[in-house]
Amino acid sequence: MNPIPPEPETAAEPKVSEAPHPGAMSLEGLHDSVRVPGHKAGFWRQFAAYFGPAVLVSVAYMDPGNWGTDLQGGAQFKYGLIWVVGLASLMAIFLQIIAARLGIATGRDLAQCCYDWYPRWTRVPNWVMAEIAIIACDLAEVLGGAVALNMLFHIPIFWGVIITGLDVLLLLALQGLGMRTIEAVVLLLVATIGICYFIEIFVLPQTQPSFLEMGRAMLTPTLTSSDMVYVAIGIIGATVMPHVLYLHPALVQSRKFQKDEESIRTAIRFNTIDVSANLSVAFVINAAILVLAAIVFYGKTGVTVAGGQVVQFNGDTDWIQAANLTLAPLLGTTAASVLFAIALLASGQSATIVGTLAGQVVMEGFMHWRIKPWLRRLITRSLAIIPTAVFVGIRGANNVNDLIVLSQVVLALQLPFAMFPLLHFASSRKKMGQWRLGWFLVIAGWGSALLITAFDFYGLPDAVKQAWHVIIGH
Repeated sequence: MNPIPPEPETAAEPKVSEAPHPGAMSLEGLHDSVRVPGHKAGFWRQFAAYFGPAVLVSVAYMDPGNWGTDLQGGAQFKYGLIWVVGLASLMAIFLQIIAARLGIATGRDLAQCCYDWYPRWTRVPNWVMAEIAIIACDLAEVLGGAVALNMLFHIPIFWGVIITGLDVLLLLALQGLGMRTIEAVVLLLVATIGICYFIEIFVLPQTQPSFLEMGRAMLTPTLTSSDMVYVAIGIIGATVMPHVLYLHPALVQSRKFQKDEESIRTAIRFNTIDVSANLSVAFVINAAILVLAAIVFYGKTGVTVAGGQVVQFNGDTDWIQAANLTLAPLLGTTAASVLFAIALLASGQSATIVGTLAGQVVMEGFMHWRIKPWLRRLITRSLAIIPTAVFVGIRGANNVNDLIVLSQVVLALQLPFAMFPLLHFASSRKKMGQWRLGWFLVIAGWGSALLITAFDFYGLPDAVKQAWHVIIGH
């Protein structure tokens, strides 16, 4: 691997500080692989060239972990928490804009910045925590894909986990075809999710919501009970994923733009548009999941499905499983159930592709390990597949929420270790030069990070109790 050549110094203030150790480039093979037009090119040419990195990032905001909390929120409180989905999405937009800016201005990803600018002793702990967070996210995503295969083809969950793990072969094949191909495949998967929910909410007559009631709930935020607060914490806690804060600064470096002032400004502007557009789509999909659950489940204590099986709704309900079991009988058609399963499969597959790339970034950035890309991806993928397969093999797969609970506890503990270094570097004149955050992004970024951390740790004691029950099997 060739190190990134240092930028020539000028008499003027440097745009970014020179890193103590240049290290290897982020995502070798994809770095600088997409050419972009000069900053004087037309808007749409530039937009088309820069559009893509945030597509990959956005799938982390609509993975099966988000689905569980959105379904629970809609089922228990109808549209009452849709404003929380909106607030969480807005905070995610701020943080991902900042992550993209860091990568563009420094030419480094977040893990590399931590390697360069934090003490040596922090590298291994930070890498281990980041890897555990990626595994935690992947646990729910892998199981979500396995559940979807079970819904569609009646494949046992255990074998669904193994099959889902083979998507590492898909990613290896895609990388050989370039960054644009990876982005196109993930965009297709995201579009599949969006189309499925569009059909369910706007086409199927049984699931058309009251848009007036939704609008009122969005504009008049309320939290009327402790249970509502708890679910709101779950929604916010499932929002910002640590691994995409590490990954996004690497993804934006796939664009081969010049390092002069105007080109950097153009790259920041169009990546901001990319983030805003794609995470707005993620918000719409998350809101659609909540709305669908509100229409189908709200106000019901249970339903009888085909074959006479009774599904009771309570605090321990596995809403992903319940959605599959109850959608078809409740709606009088199998279309919604099939569409839900297809969207869930697309969600799990796209999210695991992104998680595997994030594993590569944190391993290279924190540890500077130089191993073959296919082996590195096989390792990061296996670290998620093996624990999931063991868990399902020993405990069965009757409750997807079990793994989601575990993943959310781990994420709550890891998230500050990604958010606060990101904001520390991006707010620093020494690290970012003239591209440091302005006052608006400083307030929005730090405010979002502090609020998310407060919500996470407020709900952490209860989540730890639930996680312990999952671990001991009670």
